[in-house]
Amino acid sequence: MMQELGRQALISMFSHIIFIIITWQVLQAVRLDHVFKKMRTFEAKVVIIFVAVALGSTVSNFFLDFLEWSQQMVYFF
Repeated sequence: MMQELGRQALISMFSHIIFIIITWQVLQAVRLDHVFKKMRTFEAKVVIIFVAVALGSTVSNFFLDFLEWSQQMVYFF
């Protein structure tokens, strides 16, 4: 029981980190310089980090929910 919880926690942590990194890479390809004022690069990077964390966590939660639902399909049949 406890090993299962530990394994789920580890999978969740890795999933969140991986999807946040993927989102960060994708956001680097989007030109957002016209949205921010000149000489506000620090604020722009902080906003991009927050957006990457929010989007990456949301996608990771969907992925983890989907994984859990697929494991529960055993009880359907």
